[in-house]
Amino acid sequence: MEMQMNFLRKLPTPEELKKLYPTDEAIRGIKEQKDREIAAVLTGEDDRLLLLIGPCSADNEEAVLEYMHRLAAVNDKVKERLLIVPRVYTNKPRTKGLGYKGMLHQPDPHRAEDMLAGIIAIRQMHTRVVRETGFTCAEEMLYPENHRYLSDLLSYVAVGARSVENQQHRLVASGIGIPAGMKNPTGGEMSVMMNAITAAQSPQRFQYRGWEVQTAGNPLAHAILRGRTDHFGQSVPNYHYEDLQHLKQAYEESGLQNPAVIIDVNHANSGKRYLEQIRISQDVMHSRHVSGDIRRLVKGLMIESYLEDGAQSVDGSIYGMSITDPCLGWARSEQLILELAEMV
Repeated sequence: MEMQMNFLRKLPTPEELKKLYPTDEAIRGIKEQKDREIAAVLTGEDDRLLLLIGPCSADNEEAVLEYMHRLAAVNDKVKERLLIVPRVYTNKPRTKGLGYKGMLHQPDPHRAEDMLAGIIAIRQMHTRVVRETGFTCAEEMLYPENHRYLSDLLSYVAVGARSVENQQHRLVASGIGIPAGMKNPTGGEMSVMMNAITAAQSPQRFQYRGWEVQTAGNPLAHAILRGRTDHFGQSVPNYHYEDLQHLKQAYEESGLQNPAVIIDVNHANSGKRYLEQIRISQDVMHSRHVSGDIRRLVKGLMIESYLEDGAQSVDGSIYGMSITDPCLGWARSEQLILELAEMV
């Protein structure tokens, strides 16, 4: 039987899209500088705290840019202690494959999916963020074959809890040239995450976008702890002091380069209770003060934050409120950023 797929249209290659929507020398310079700074934090040469912060999903370009301008203003107050890398997540995993999948699929959440318009929209939005704020951003690498559409703009990628066991995600992460955070899977197995980091740090040969490719390995691949879900469907956190000591031991036994972890303070660590992100962030900072080993291991926090507190349905009309997971609003986010800078 023939494949039952309707081939709608051929999308431009990343090279073609980059020629249509190019960067410039100023943007290239900003990215090179940010890449160096983030690498220095992960290798321990820079003792600032990485702060990966921003909306659960970047669903509205103007709201995202307003958020980023506010973030740039507070960054001027904390940049000696925090290295802020905004989340601009434009593709969203869906457990059942249904619902809003992000700007890549739907540039307008109220209209039908259009992936050609989507790849153009996400490239233009990321370009605007760099040009207007001086930030280079973080994305989730949900579709490894799409990374090259943004590879000249991004400074960080995360491989999600449902993707971290996938061979292609691991192999592509080995060749992207920027830090790749590998989340623990939804079931929480530490070994799965450590195996993913090992694969990403190792040289790999594989097929990518019609080519046989060879990578040198990514020494900046590292762990992200995001909590787990038990067999009753309950959220179980893994950010506590004992969890961090366990991860430290796992790193010591692995022989991996640049031991590092980012703590995702939402998702299963908070049970998606978005206000808990404040307390959890403070708890992690306390653990860093209690133990020098944990301080050296925990390189940053990942926080979901937008203009307005909470979340709404995709059909909602509140400007700057998440249409996926609930986020901290700006007032609470700004206060937390200032507090975290004092706690470093």
